[in-house]
Order: sequence, then C-alpha cells, then structure tokens
Amino acid sequence: MEKSRQKEFVVIGAGPGGYAAAFRAADLGKKVLLIDRDPELGGVCLNRGCIPSKALLHISKVMDESTNLEKMGVKYGRPDIDINKMRDHKNTIVSQLNKGITKMANARKVEVVQGLASFVSNTELKIKTEAGNVSVTFGQCIIAGGSTSALIPDVPTEHPSIITSRIALDLEDIPERLLVIGGGFIGLEIGQVYAALGAKVSVVEYLPNLLPGTDSDLVKPLQRKLKKQFEFIKVSSKVTKVEPNKDGTITVTIKNEKGLNIEVFDKVLVSVGRKPNTGLLNIEATDVKVNKNGFIQTDEYQRTSVNNIFAIGDIIGHPMLAHKATHEGKVAAEVASGHPAAFDVRAIPSVVYTDPEVAWAGLTETNAKENKIPYEKGEFPWSASGKAVAMGINQGKTKILFDPETKRVLGVGIVGPGAGDMISEGVLAIEMGADAEDIGLTVHPHPTLSETVGLASEVFTGTITDLYLQKR
Repeated sequence: MEKSRQKEFVVIGAGPGGYAAAFRAADLGKKVLLIDRDPELGGVCLNRGCIPSKALLHISKVMDESTNLEKMGVKYGRPDIDINKMRDHKNTIVSQLNKGITKMANARKVEVVQGLASFVSNTELKIKTEAGNVSVTFGQCIIAGGSTSALIPDVPTEHPSIITSRIALDLEDIPERLLVIGGGFIGLEIGQVYAALGAKVSVVEYLPNLLPGTDSDLVKPLQRKLKKQFEFIKVSSKVTKVEPNKDGTITVTIKNEKGLNIEVFDKVLVSVGRKPNTGLLNIEATDVKVNKNGFIQTDEYQRTSVNNIFAIGDIIGHPMLAHKATHEGKVAAEVASGHPAAFDVRAIPSVVYTDPEVAWAGLTETNAKENKIPYEKGEFPWSASGKAVAMGINQGKTKILFDPETKRVLGVGIVGPGAGDMISEGVLAIEMGADAEDIGLTVHPHPTLSETVGLASEVFTGTITDLYLQKR
C-alpha cells in the first residue's frame, strides 16, 4: 500500500551538496526530508570516490616517499602489503565520516529516507523503498542526484575483469596487469595506487594529452613521474575492441597513428568521465528543462525552470567537484528558504591528487590562448625553492596569470606535492581582486612551499631576489 505524506522541504541525494543543502535549510528553520538511494549518507564522494581514493593515495604516496629516501641515505626493505588491512583502513575512515554526517542530520532533526526518488509532477515525488512506495507532496525541492561513471559503447559492462572506479576502490585484489582507459583525474589517481601496490599499470587516452584541458606545463612533471611508474602511456589513442577471454583476462585492441596494438590485461578500468543521474528521476514528469547531455539547467540562484525546484552539483554540469556542489547546496537552501543568495564565484579550484599533485584555479593558459584573452605571467620553479630541494621535489612549479593592465590575479596553477592545499591562496586572491603587489608584498614563511606563490608574484613585478632575471 502506498503511503502519502506532505513535506515542506525535500532534498534528493545525500552527497556533499545534498547534505549541505539539507543541513543549511534545517539551520534556517525548515523541516527537511533527505532522500538517498544508498544506505549510508555521503554520496559517491564519501563512499566511492574522493575519500576512499585519498585514503589509498596517502598510503601509496608514503610508500613512494620511503623508496626515495634511499637517495638520502635511508633504506627500507621491500614493503609487506596486507591488502585486507588496507581495505579495512579505508572502510574505517569512510564509516567514521558516515557516522559523523548521520549525527549531524539527527542533531538538526533532518529526516532521512533510503529509497529511489522519482518525480510525479512539479510538486510530488514517489519514493521506492524496501517497505514499499511513499508518495510525497513538497513545497520546495533541491535535486542533488549526482552522477555515475560513463561507459564505452560495445565494452562488456557485466564482466568481473572490466571495472569502474567504484569497484577499483573496493581493492578486491591487485592484478598483474591493469589497463586504465582514460587519462583524467580518476584514472591517473587510481592508476598510481595500483602501481604502488605492484600492478603493471598502463593508460590509454583518446585526446593528445593526459588531464585534457589542463595546462601542459603543469602536466609534464606528473607525466615524467608516471612514465617511471606505469608500463606504458598512450595518448591520441583509441580502444577499439575489448574481448573477455576464457581465463578471465581481457584482450584489448588499441589504435593510434602507429597502427594497431593488441595487449592482454588482467583487469581493465574504464574511467572516461561521468554522466548525470537525470535518467533516474523521471524528470519528464516535471517542467524542469534539461539540456541535450542530460544536465539540468539552473540560474545563479540554483533554481530550475520550475520555481520551487532547485538543482545542484554534478547533475547540473561541470566542473563535477564536491566543493562546488557544497557551495551550490547552501545557495539553493538559502534561496528556497527566502534568503538572498547567489552562486557568484570568480574561481572554482581543481585538484588532481596524484603524486605530484596538480592544482589550478581561475584562468588557465590553455583557456586564455583558446579565447584570445590577454595575460602576463609570473612563474617560480621549485628548483629554486630551498624547501622543495630539501624534500627532493624540485620538479614542481608555481605560476600566476595577471591582467596586463590592472595587474590583478586572473589564474593560478601549481604542480608539486601539496599543490591542492596551496591553491586556496590563489582562489582567495582571485576572489578578493588582489594584484601582483598584494601577493608579492605579503610576507610568506620561509622555508615553505607556499612561499613560491609570493615568489611567483615577485618574478612578475621584477623584485625577485631568489632568482636572477635579466632586465627586459
């Protein structure tokens, strides 16, 4: 028997954006129903993405650092890897954070329902739960339905040796040979984890560069590292055939300008991006507008074409990043609760958590050149950083793009360990409208990696003393 209920405020999806929206609405005095199809809160990011991958990347990074210590006079024996303990460690972290989110939901009196929500109209939802269907009439609704891994046509999806990032992060076993199809964020991060654990990892990327769209000078230090860690990297290459074998292995045909290459792998990780979960929502039952790629269209208030329905996060488009979804969720909750708010940001930082990390925010050189946007640049090589040299990480760099007329910061790019932590100064500089002198005259601690941000500004203003630059 279908139950019928009325709710003032409904949030679909309990990922970083969804629970942030639900919690903010509750803090503003709303009675909130939070719906998610998974038994644990946190969405893909916490349960099957950002957090478990970072837990494993931390382990692989420490393993790599211990190996590099041999150059400095400290030698360790070959690591004894207990994959079960690693998996338990990762699961413990996820569980701890799950419980924290649940406690916060309970403290705010947010009602949580596990089930698959789909629209019946602009004001009504149907929730399919284990106990049966529940009909909910709502006043305001925020869609935070997220995304799922995109697949490649004609690639078998049910074969146990053909996996997505979700299965890869379960860490069931370490294959002898692993092929990663896709040279983006997720593929390279997971590839590094498996390489550190002993797998022979290879990458095939359809476009000419790894991390497509990222400035090539930021990618180069990472690519040099990956060439040493991975069996092979093929760019401008296409996987044309994936054939399962009787022994569980996978035969893969790779095509590029050199011809065809046939390889056999124990597992194949498909990591070619993500697609929005719009198809799960029966969005056609509403007047919400969706573009040709399945993304829900919203304005700066996160409102859809239907006045009482809002949308945030992956389901509205790129960049598909948890921190973007969180800020959008708060905006949606505030606007839906009658408060003034808008998603009006100058920069959204992106971070690839490989070793070395790659991070950027604001204008990139790639975008500037493509769109003929004038810029000038200050760049500081980590080979001139005392801290970086002492740590043996002098392949990194920090660069800042400036407006030629106002000298304001347009964009920041960093490659090297800790780049993801350092990029926040760049984001703040862009948001505050800081110029080259604001950054260069800010006293940074020495010796640190973060001082390279100030030094990059000094390169631009010509006041640098840590490098010798010939006068223009």
